[in-house]
Amino acid sequence: MATLHGVDGVSPDLGGDALRLDHQLCFALYASSLAMTKVYKPLLDGLGLTYPQYLVMMALWERDHRAVGDLGDQLFLDSGTLTPLLKRMEVSGLLTRERAKEDERRVLVTLTPEGRALRARAAGVPVEIACAAQMPLAEISNLRERLHGLRERLAATHPADK
Repeated sequence: MATLHGVDGVSPDLGGDALRLDHQLCFALYASSLAMTKVYKPLLDGLGLTYPQYLVMMALWERDHRAVGDLGDQLFLDSGTLTPLLKRMEVSGLLTRERAKEDERRVLVTLTPEGRALRARAAGVPVEIACAAQMPLAEISNLRERLHGLRERLAATHPADK
């Protein structure tokens, strides 16, 4: 069984409150994620996107014409989740999917002109989110970096799962 160690190497005193819901890091992250998604919803509805579709679009706006596997790695989504999402986005005219000519096992995803144009309409979303968070940009940046670090440390405990 794993043991807990405090930052200074001393085991923390969890006492009888160890299983209180409001003491759980996982619940704080989960509840915050739900609250964040609720703020995103009306903004993304105006763009015709769901939150996962928005993540795909941002990844493609960063680097277009890429393999589904590469996209899944960046978004931490498996192909069973990503493929139906991409199919719906293709039907809506935001992207195309085609097999790579050099290796038909690979599927390449490319933005359509409509998908590229959507970027300009989405440009205000991060500002709206920052305003809703009611935090200075430096604090938002610090929190984001700390969460990235947490994800990396957690992933390191299960390297096969990424």
